[in-house]
Parts: sequence; structure tokens; C-alpha cells
Amino acid sequence: MTELAEILKARIRATGPMTLADYMADCLLHPTHGYYATRDPFGAQGDFTTAPEISQMFGELMGLCLAQTWLDQGSPAPFTLAELGPGRGTLMADILRATRAVPGFHAAATVTLVEASPTLRRIQRTTLGPHPVTWADTVESLPEAPIFLIANEFFDALPIRQFTRQGGGWAETVVGLTDDHLTLGRTPPAPIAALTHRLTDTRDGDIIETCPAAAPVMARLGHLIATHGGAAILIDYGDARSLGDTFQALENHRFTDPLAHPGNADLTAHVDFGALAAAATPAKASRLIAQGDLLRRLGIDARAARLAQSLTGDALQSHLAAHHRLTDPQEMGSLFKALAIHPPHLPPPPGFDAQDA
Repeated sequence: MTELAEILKARIRATGPMTLADYMADCLLHPTHGYYATRDPFGAQGDFTTAPEISQMFGELMGLCLAQTWLDQGSPAPFTLAELGPGRGTLMADILRATRAVPGFHAAATVTLVEASPTLRRIQRTTLGPHPVTWADTVESLPEAPIFLIANEFFDALPIRQFTRQGGGWAETVVGLTDDHLTLGRTPPAPIAALTHRLTDTRDGDIIETCPAAAPVMARLGHLIATHGGAAILIDYGDARSLGDTFQALENHRFTDPLAHPGNADLTAHVDFGALAAAATPAKASRLIAQGDLLRRLGIDARAARLAQSLTGDALQSHLAAHHRLTDPQEMGSLFKALAIHPPHLPPPPGFDAQDA
């Protein structure tokens, strides 16, 4: 057991079982023993590898997509070029490299990384080199200005609550103790007003997950985009609505028991994109699209072919494998989805379809 496990067990003994949201928050963000406070989790030496770490093509295409949207909206200046959960800074570095030839884009942009981890901030500073960067602790502190934002694998790490339908009520999943071991249990079922709408599309025994922390994030982004212009591109694994148990842990690139090593494993859950879209009102949401389809619409096949011309041997094989991993339906191509948030009177960014009116 970890040191954090002992802290959590003592809390449960004192106050009773805790929600998954409270458990996830402590495991990921505890100031001393939390997962993100104590390590760099990305890449081959970490616990997982994100799309920007797989290939530069991902960030290049996302950057050009945001830049074209900026041009389509009349090149507002100044504006905020932001990323939520920027990891090592790899994605933003690729975005900046791909957009440096877009006239006026860099001059008008204030690059802002929303990052709470001091460890990751130091890595981001190194990755982005001399380029001016500001950091924000929360989305709420982003300025009142046009914003062009990317969030890749950000929402999956926000703490969730999980409920199982039982008749007209819901039993919540909680973390408690059995024989001094952390275990999952459920509360007695009870009606929950905020989940009444899910009674129409679920059956007894169905599990749904909610993400309380996501709504205020999306509300802030929706306000900024609807009021000042811009766009947000959200990419994550998930679907149009939450259904099923998706709470999981990853350690050393392998799935593990989420209760086994608190603070040492990454905890995530699939994203409910429908809930994100609804929370972004008055801004408008695009149709949800698979990552592979979006990348192909943005030209990844042509970009991959161009890069391949200068590669041979292992480098070429690695490049081809990266292209396959990002786009193939059996890899990240279908599991990961993308949603764009845009002003209600303007079309979504390139590659995205508008929702029906």
C-alpha cells in the first residue's frame, strides 16, 4: 500500500465512505502524494502516451485548424491561444511550429497553459524554450478575450461520480473499507433530481457517470467563445453520452486495479461529450467526430506521405506506425472523439460539421 492509501483509509474510518470524485481528486492532485504532483506521467518512461507524443502530425494539424479558424473569424487581436492540461508542452510546441508562417498569428497570440502541477510547468517551460508563455491555475482565470483553445485528454482525468440505476433511483459508487482494505461499494438508491432525464434512456442496472468539475469549465469556455469569439477543440476518449462503468487506472502502460496503488496510477473515465456540449451554452457545439476521421479531413494522409519521403529504415517504420495508431479504427481512430465549440453565429472549425439547427 502507498502512503496516500493510509491517509485515505484514516479519512474513511473517521468520516465514512467517499465518492469516486473525492477519491480521484486525492489520488491525482494530493499536494504531497498525488499522481500529478509527484511525476511526469507521459511517454515511454511514464504510464501513458498521448497523441502529441506519438507524432508531430497531430499537433501540426490541430494548430493549423485553430489558425484557419482565427483567419476565418477575421484575425482578432489580441487573442488567447490556450491549452488545458498541456502535459509536457509537446502539443503546444507543435502548434507554434506549424503556425509560425501564418501572418500575424503569433504576434496576436498570448500563449496560456492551464496547468496546476509545478512539476509539469517546469517541463513545459523547457519544452517551449524562449517562446513567451503564461500559466493559469484554472479556466476561470482566463482573460475576457477571443480564445482559441485545445484540450487533448484533459476531461478524462477530471473526477467523476458514478451511479447505478435501481428503479426510479440511483445508487452511488463509493470507496469504503472491508477488512482494512479499500473497496468499492454502493449507497442505498435514492432519487436524484439532476439525473431525472437519464431515466428515459437507461434501464435497471445501467451505470452512468457524471463529472461535476467539467460543467464550470465548459460554462467559462462557452461564455468566452460566445462573447468574444474563438473556438475550442476537445479531444478525448468517450462518446455522446455516458453509459457503463468506465472508471479505470493505468500504471506502467498497463491497466491495474484503481484501488491498488492510490497516487501511483493514473485514474480516468470516459468523457460524456453530450454533457460538455450542453454546458457550453450559449456557445454552439459541432457534431461529434472520431479522431481518425477528423485527422483525415485535416490532411494527415498527405502530411504523412510528405514526411515519409525523407525517412528510411526504423524511422520510416516508426512514422508509419504512428500514423496508423492515430487514425486506425482499431487503435485511437475510433476510441477518441473530437468536439468543437464555436460562436453561435459562425461555423465550426475546419474538419467539423455543424449541428442541425
